Amino acid sequence: MDSEIDYRLDERCLFAEGESFGAAGSYERLSGRMIFRVDPAAEAQRVVTDIGLAPVDADGRVVFEADFCILKPVDLSRGNRRLFFDYGNRGNKRALQFFNDAPPTNDPRSRADAGNGFLMRRGYSVGWLAWQGDLLPGNGRMLLDAPVASENGRPITGRTRSEFIAVEPGTRVFPLSSLVSTRSYPTVSLDTRTARLTRRRYAQSVREEIPADAWAFARIESGGGVDNQGMEEAIIASDSHVFLPDGFEAGWIYEIVYEARDPLVLGVGHVAVRDFVSFLKHGETTASGQANPLRDNGIGVEKAYAWGRSQTGRCIRDFLYLGFNAGAKNRKVFDGVMPHVAGAGKMWMNHRFANLVLLPGQEHENHFSPADRFPFSYAMSTDHYTGCEDAILTRPDTDPLVIHTDTACEYWHRRASLVHTDTKGRDLPQPDNVRVYLWASSQHYASPLVDAPAKGLAQECFNVVATSMLFRAGLDNLDAWASEGTPPPASRIPARGDGTLVAEDMWRAAFPHIPGVALPRGPSKLERLDFGPDIDAGLIANEPPEILAGECYPVQVPAVDGDGNDLAGIRAPMVQAPLGTYTGWSVRRRDVGHGAMVGITGSYIPFPDSEDERGQTGDPRRSVLARYGTADGYVAAIRQAAEALVADGLMLREDVSRAVADAGEWGRPRHLVRL
Repeated sequence: MDSEIDYRLDERCLFAEGESFGAAGSYERLSGRMIFRVDPAAEAQRVVTDIGLAPVDADGRVVFEADFCILKPVDLSRGNRRLFFDYGNRGNKRALQFFNDAPPTNDPRSRADAGNGFLMRRGYSVGWLAWQGDLLPGNGRMLLDAPVASENGRPITGRTRSEFIAVEPGTRVFPLSSLVSTRSYPTVSLDTRTARLTRRRYAQSVREEIPADAWAFARIESGGGVDNQGMEEAIIASDSHVFLPDGFEAGWIYEIVYEARDPLVLGVGHVAVRDFVSFLKHGETTASGQANPLRDNGIGVEKAYAWGRSQTGRCIRDFLYLGFNAGAKNRKVFDGVMPHVAGAGKMWMNHRFANLVLLPGQEHENHFSPADRFPFSYAMSTDHYTGCEDAILTRPDTDPLVIHTDTACEYWHRRASLVHTDTKGRDLPQPDNVRVYLWASSQHYASPLVDAPAKGLAQECFNVVATSMLFRAGLDNLDAWASEGTPPPASRIPARGDGTLVAEDMWRAAFPHIPGVALPRGPSKLERLDFGPDIDAGLIANEPPEILAGECYPVQVPAVDGDGNDLAGIRAPMVQAPLGTYTGWSVRRRDVGHGAMVGITGSYIPFPDSEDERGQTGDPRRSVLARYGTADGYVAAIRQAAEALVADGLMLREDVSRAVADAGEWGRPRHLVRL
């Protein structure tokens, strides 16, 4: 066999204090470790970079382990025989938070952790498996122990690159991975002359060299001193940290290129997901004879669906592109997938010295990233620069149904227009098994539980549009599509053909001139980058990559109405009945990278409350009172918008009352801006 799977069950207990979730009844929680043994020479995983250089056991198998967790009906016959697989963003469980409107937690146990119970009431078994092999323990993250590649026992070395952006003054140390949650590839030498540390104000600015004697590979330890000397600190040499005595200036982009060692074989994360879901869907017993926990009286999982947001949305696209949705006997692993806020990127985890937690290329952060490389679309297209013809989906026998969703933020930061255009920016029809939806005027994270809006590093408040109801309707639509052949509503995306997908200059001409509001320069560019001749084999030679002059893919954004809200896409109730302008972009404060865009939080720019205020401020947008008259008028508008989405099959009936309840008191606390 090409691969074997086994597991160790560490805990089995009731979930949600034994509460019964309708017809599905009570749920239980299983957790432990999955053990994988794979043949590195087998065709099924030969695409994994460096798997042939991983250590093997006496049988010539590569062995690795991963945490798993399953929530399932105690009586499987009462469930719906469907597996909902949450990819787990950066090792964190997210499905209950976004589908059940539950508090975020990596240890779901209590009744509160079930939220509104949506996934349980539908009868799903919910599964998690650690797939990211470069995480460090902490905060309950799920961990995969990825093997380290070597050449006949000798360490592998190579150039790698990291970026650091401090968010507050006084920061003097970063791990080389840039994040404390993530394993750093250690430097071969502590001599700073063998590396290069630079800084620049913006992504496109000229790099300023920081002299080798002005920084060190080191970390700081601090603690109380003796003899009333107060706090003391020690500077300790470290092959996994960078120390800048004068501190990293907030908002500036610092970049280190150094010689690293011991690359992890991170592509085995795809193998783990493939084999775990395949076992739960088709397997009877493990290699040691342990029973499939989702199989009952010979009946197992009938359909398996995957959901991932942001990092894990890109991971799903990468999984499909590399062919991992074909399991043993060429059977589909996932029948349907829901990549959310992935933009046009893939995970790009399958290369040497990959760092999986880093944000992919945005306007300011990690702009020159390998995450966004052709192909961008599920549909077949031609890269007009290279003549290469390719697509995310190229295996019709095992390709799943796809519901791809992006918010306004991904059009501004993550080049989402390229999901449904060709490389010249022209509308590109998608395959019949794909739906693409823009969640208009909403933002990347969009937590279902929002208190009064904050600003963080931005000049304006975060975008507060509520969208979790769209997840629930989307999953019902996907299940009906996979189970009954009932197609979901047609894609709702901005298009060049009808003028709802536009270049930055057309967007700027249409956006209202709101007093005191700074606009971004434009969406994040996508230059063609040269990472070296072996990039397709997972090896990066050019760090930083070379920019191919004059070669840039067209990134376009949704056109807006007179309020500045997106015209196309699925307009959530709060967008159809707005209390302000909700954007996919936000602009950094003066002290943290003035004028560059802030990550992926979007903006909420409130309407003037009254016509008097509008006249005083010169705001071109109608006031709240002129639109709705009273608080009851606003609630009625939200109800009407929600009912329209229900009629279109994009929102569930049960969510109308939730939207109406949230609209009370003028949508507070979600809209309560404290200046």
